[in-house]
Amino acid sequence: MIACLAAAAGGLAGCGRGGDPDTLTFMFRGSPAEEEAYTAAIEQFEEDTGVTVDIIMTTADEYATKLRAAIVGGQIPDVFYFDPGSVESYVNSGVIQDISGYIEDSDVVDLDEMWAYGVDSYRFDGEQLGQGPLYALPKDVGPFSFGYNATMLDEAGIERPDPDDPYTWDEWLEVLEEVTQDLDGDGGPDQWGTGLNVVWNLQAFVWSNGGDWLDEDAAEVTVDTPEFAEALQFFADLDTVHGVTPSIAEAQTLDTYQRWMQGQIAFFPIAPWDVPIYQDLDFEWDLMPYPVGRTGESASWIGTLGIGVSAATENPEAAAELVAYLSGDPDTQRHLVEAGIQIPNLVDMAYEYAEDDSTPPQNKEEFLRVVEDYGRALPPTFTYNPQWYDELYTNIQPVLEGRMTAEEYLAQAEPRMQDFLDMANEQAEMSRGTE
Repeated sequence: MIACLAAAAGGLAGCGRGGDPDTLTFMFRGSPAEEEAYTAAIEQFEEDTGVTVDIIMTTADEYATKLRAAIVGGQIPDVFYFDPGSVESYVNSGVIQDISGYIEDSDVVDLDEMWAYGVDSYRFDGEQLGQGPLYALPKDVGPFSFGYNATMLDEAGIERPDPDDPYTWDEWLEVLEEVTQDLDGDGGPDQWGTGLNVVWNLQAFVWSNGGDWLDEDAAEVTVDTPEFAEALQFFADLDTVHGVTPSIAEAQTLDTYQRWMQGQIAFFPIAPWDVPIYQDLDFEWDLMPYPVGRTGESASWIGTLGIGVSAATENPEAAAELVAYLSGDPDTQRHLVEAGIQIPNLVDMAYEYAEDDSTPPQNKEEFLRVVEDYGRALPPTFTYNPQWYDELYTNIQPVLEGRMTAEEYLAQAEPRMQDFLDMANEQAEMSRGTE
């Protein structure tokens, strides 16, 4: 991918789109609800500016492949989504451009009014991500929060979670065991305490227990520690020891997301992009802090997508104005929030959103707590590629099935992960021209 980008970048400046400079192409991905909301926002942008925007919409699964093909083929859209982990390679290969000057001159957006996490995720000074020139604005910030089936807890006579006092792991486990029940008497449970995907949910347990994936310099992998092992073992034991999650066979019959949707699971992660779908659930649900490990503090991750401008666009000013409009224009933000697809990028508006209890979740403030207080970027966000991180999950199944301890597995996995991290850091140095 990096080689293709570098080769493509050499031709981008000379080819451009070859079209009308008063027409922009905008490539994005998402659900039908997002397509409807963004189409309406872009129609308003066209009316306000006189610039035509051609929309290229894909599903989430198709997006990366189609964007890669557009870049390699020299047909990169004027404006498009990308994640923070792509910023460095896109900058170094000349795919995207610095939009700092355009944004500073814009009368649409005020960076001081936006979530700092969202803005800083798209800064790069040539050496370090998170600082320096701005290469995108956030499409959103996506706090990966935690939710519960309030109806199930009420029926079991269990007090609802305190939004200000998180469960400890032991307290949470007691509740999980209480709600895991065989309702039809066939000898197996029909409802469970939880059902979590290790790739997207292990972070909360590791961080809250004082573990981490990397050292501060992102030079050393740090998974082979007691804190990390304890968290991974606790996660695995929820199924293999305590039986409070659907078994692997049961999850293959009907995955845990569908079981949550059908009211069979008590606790499940919830992000803003889930909210429109969850409005029609047949049970009452709400948000809560993540259960806490050794540190006594909740932890989770924050996702984000950026909207940036192609280095080859024929109209960078209009392209940057579209970015500003979609990311920071108050009217556009209200429209996107009313569509239920994200929390506002504007901090003051986000607090207004959190005070609205007319629609679930009632505890919308928990989304903001993740963003402001205990959320972090996913571990591979600021490394040159995620291969080192993905390696942790490649052979983790024996731990999840109880055939290997977490301690044994992490001792084997860390050296392999370190090799991949060393290669990623070497690639980063080469792309900067420092080797």
